[in-house]
Amino acid sequence: MSVNAFIEGAASLGAAGAAGAALVSGNPRARARAMLGGLVLAGVALEPLVRHRVSERPTVAAVGGVVALVAIAVLAWFIRRRPDSFALLAFLALPFRVPLTVGGDSANLLIPLYGVLVAAAIAFLLRPAAAREAPRSVVRLDRVLAFVLVLYAVQALYSDDVAQATKNICFFYVPFAILYRLLREVSWTAELLKRCLYVIVGLALVFAVIGFGEFATKHLLISNAKVLHANEIKPYFRVNSLFFDPNIYGRFLALVMLALATRLLWSERPREVTLIGVVLAVLWAGLVLSLSQSSFAALVVGLAILAALRWRPGPVVAIAAAAVAAAAIVIVAAPGTIGLKDRSSKGLDSATSGRTKLITGGLDMFKDRPFQGFGAGSFQKRYRAREHIRSKRIAAISHTIPVTIAAEQGVIGLLAYLALLACALIVLFTGLRTELRARPPPAETLARVVAAAAFCALVVHTFIYAAFLEDPLTWALLGLATALLLQRSAGPSPRAPRPSSAG
Repeated sequence: MSVNAFIEGAASLGAAGAAGAALVSGNPRARARAMLGGLVLAGVALEPLVRHRVSERPTVAAVGGVVALVAIAVLAWFIRRRPDSFALLAFLALPFRVPLTVGGDSANLLIPLYGVLVAAAIAFLLRPAAAREAPRSVVRLDRVLAFVLVLYAVQALYSDDVAQATKNICFFYVPFAILYRLLREVSWTAELLKRCLYVIVGLALVFAVIGFGEFATKHLLISNAKVLHANEIKPYFRVNSLFFDPNIYGRFLALVMLALATRLLWSERPREVTLIGVVLAVLWAGLVLSLSQSSFAALVVGLAILAALRWRPGPVVAIAAAAVAAAAIVIVAAPGTIGLKDRSSKGLDSATSGRTKLITGGLDMFKDRPFQGFGAGSFQKRYRAREHIRSKRIAAISHTIPVTIAAEQGVIGLLAYLALLACALIVLFTGLRTELRARPPPAETLARVVAAAAFCALVVHTFIYAAFLEDPLTWALLGLATALLLQRSAGPSPRAPRPSSAG
């Protein structure tokens, strides 16, 4: 292992350990220090990857650093004075990615969100929230998340691609774990939940309008070589709006649509129903233009969850079983209708845009190292080496999160993943049907419904596409759900004393 790889691995492990401590610590001040320490160590781990970019343009880097520090200081001051503003700022920043070159590869990073997280960590260090006892289900989820985080960092130490694992840990896992924990510091009220809904719906409408413009002009604002190539040879035109990938764009629209559908199903005001229906129609049109099949599947699953919560789960299960049976009949009787020209592995791989080969390749990797896997972040590099793939245009990501985990982290990682899903579902659905008996249900209960349906939809999306813990939406949904469950079990949280004018 090179010196840089050792520094990256050690600092990544330290950052993951600090973030894990922030998840499980019961001391507010110690938790705040751990959050800020995790972010600092993540920056240290990334330094070898960005050093050459800084040395190329030191003046620009210095000016950019000063501007960033001033912006973070202003945000920290604002969040310290108004802690609830963090929720609005976080949801506002969630989808915005900035294209950068890191470690020789291009990446789309959530720079605005990182700034908000650093500012919030500083603000809560200066003004920590009062300690509250969490329900057992939330404590279990916190511990499992911390274990998953640290396990990934440990398994990065023997990875074939330490740099990729470092990027995943420091750009995604650590900051998003802190996002999850910071959302628990917020006092969630009906008014704040409504404002957050307005923020994400407003963003979704803006993104959809931009997508309409791309479709009309046949020009993508953010260039994606694979999408451009597909648009040239296919009879359709996919849009990605302000997202690099149409599937991530479609995922965001689908989850926002589930939030609106929740409000629609429990609304008793005809005027509101009409308005929501119009907005849903606009977002549906935007989703159609993304042609993201994984997002369509996620939306259907999320709507099924909503239907089961709104009425009874029995009919929903029966309809789902009938749909699966019908799909199986179509595959067997008329495979050509779904693009399956023959039943061979080659035909199946063609019908799934090459994903069948990626999945089988990942499963072969798992068979070779079933216990510990090939190391965190190693799938792409190891798969290319095994399959002798040199072209960057050929996909080398499994697009199926369980397969990626199996190949990279082995049985240990798979068990941790299953434990995470189990703990998350318990938190999301505990007592939810009982709370929904109130008429009308309070905003906090409907927010829990949104979190439950959206999380299930997102998990399904990761079975067909990718990015589970690498997506901030996963952590945001769990953070919101745990915060609301904590408030329900403990009542309103006591406020820390407001600082005096002199302080």
